[in-house]
Amino acid sequence: MNKWIPVAAAALAATVATGALAQQRLPRECRAEIVRLCGTDRGKIRSCLQQKYTELSENCQTELRKRVAQRREAAAEESQSEAQEIAYGEAALQKLDFYAAPASDAPLVLFVHGGGWKRGDKRNATGAYKAGHFTGLGYHFASVNYRLVPDATVEQQAADVAASLAELMRRADALGIDRDRVVLMGHSAGAHLVALVGTDPRYLAGAGLSFADVAGIVPLDGAGYDVPAQMGENRRLLGDTYEQAFGTDLARQRALSPTSHGAAPNAPAFLILHVERADAKRQSEGLAAALREAGTAVEVRALAGRGLRGHMEINRELGNPDYPGTPIVDVWLKARFGG
Repeated sequence: MNKWIPVAAAALAATVATGALAQQRLPRECRAEIVRLCGTDRGKIRSCLQQKYTELSENCQTELRKRVAQRREAAAEESQSEAQEIAYGEAALQKLDFYAAPASDAPLVLFVHGGGWKRGDKRNATGAYKAGHFTGLGYHFASVNYRLVPDATVEQQAADVAASLAELMRRADALGIDRDRVVLMGHSAGAHLVALVGTDPRYLAGAGLSFADVAGIVPLDGAGYDVPAQMGENRRLLGDTYEQAFGTDLARQRALSPTSHGAAPNAPAFLILHVERADAKRQSEGLAAALREAGTAVEVRALAGRGLRGHMEINRELGNPDYPGTPIVDVWLKARFGG
């Protein structure tokens, strides 16, 4: 079965259940197909479409995907105004946005933005879909700001990620967070930071936490897992950014490389995604190899999308049911969260 089908069916069922199907101007022919295939009992449409979605015409499938994407975008836009901003430190950038799931005692996905360690923001660097998508699945979602280079070091940034999680854990009862089901996710520089926090125990320990407090790590198209190798391979293209963040001292570069910390202990599981960028592929596979050698559960998945466009797309589109990376992440999270 196409992994998109359950997501589409669930979203469509919710649309039908609220009586909004006609308001979204689904073509009459498609509505008629759904009625012929699944009847008019709204309570049964979800399970029916999960089984019979492929029996719909191609045009109707396309129209349904459009409606699901529109619904996700609207939910994401609405959720922006519903975020609760929480400070986890005294600096102006030590803040996070918390998007609550519909029910309490829910898992948490904590997202760390990219931006070359020197730019980015918790509101505009998450993509349009993530908050609405993950809260729609019943998960809390948090997007973290952290202090930026050159005013802060990468070591301080990793400490900020750990401190933001510690603050959420401190408020877990009030926020309805299940402390046993927490995943860290990050894109680009954020992928490096969550991988570093997930492999070097010093950062979580500094915040009063441990790997036992994290169910898994999801780095999205990072290329800084082995810093010395990346600086050597791409110095002409990325040298200034990496040198500003990691300096020229080889020992420090290695200390800030998640691959160097691949030996156990680590966070219990990793889902490493990358697009068609040669350095991201090499770096992702290198980190995965180090983790596997230590006995850490790790899955690496490659997604279409070349160069900078693909690198931006994986972040912008994750959570969109039409994006191939979305069901990959959803299935993995469901397995980690046991839901």
